Amino acid sequence: MEHKITAKMIRREASFQAGLHVRESEGGSESRTIEGYVLKFGVRSVLLHDWWNPYYEILEPGCVTREMLDKCNIPLTMFHDRELVIARSKNGRGTLSYTVDGLGTQFNADVARTADGDKALELARRGDLDGCSFVYSTDEMDPDAVTYEASGEKDADGNDILLRHVWRIDSITDFTLTGNAAYEQTECVAREAPDGYTFDRTAMKMVREAAENKLREEEAAQQAAAKKREALKREQVTRLRIAADTLREFINY
Repeated sequence: MEHKITAKMIRREASFQAGLHVRESEGGSESRTIEGYVLKFGVRSVLLHDWWNPYYEILEPGCVTREMLDKCNIPLTMFHDRELVIARSKNGRGTLSYTVDGLGTQFNADVARTADGDKALELARRGDLDGCSFVYSTDEMDPDAVTYEASGEKDADGNDILLRHVWRIDSITDFTLTGNAAYEQTECVAREAPDGYTFDRTAMKMVREAAENKLREEEAAQQAAAKKREALKREQVTRLRIAADTLREFINY
């Protein structure tokens, strides 16, 4: 029976060292603006694991756009606790603003004058909160959104490591401040599907097998190229020997 791959929106979290800081105040007044990068392009994650081979994830430039962000309702929280909302952007308006540049997505938050807001400001000033994380959704089965390729590396168990390229993010539902972004991008949670979706594990297996087949094809192509170079080298040596023998016969004639 023919298997049809259907679109699946995969929900995932990524965490970054953010250069998080409280903006310096002007005119001696207390600043309540926290700013930093919530995501960065072109940064290879630490080694991640889901349902197949281990992989590194890379958010490619252009996977996030201002137009997409302006369609989202994005709370800025602490520790992904949606009860600890300290700013928000709703359809591009609110106390949370952002820009998309060549490095990634930078944000500025006018922090609420609440106990939670005061806590966030103090922890950011002290450096206890120094990273950011965000939750996003993308279509795992759309090659315009996500692709896999072989990295040519293996993990400690000898498994082939893949590279997961994210070319398009379809929605973002959360920015959060965190103190545990020990790497540029850290492994936080396994992927999960939003309500109304179930994982098509057969389709996921097909994605994995396609990546593995591509790895084998690349290895076979490299071996074939090496054999071709070796054959060409032997042919050149043979021609040089024939030319040398011909030259010696001519000299001795």
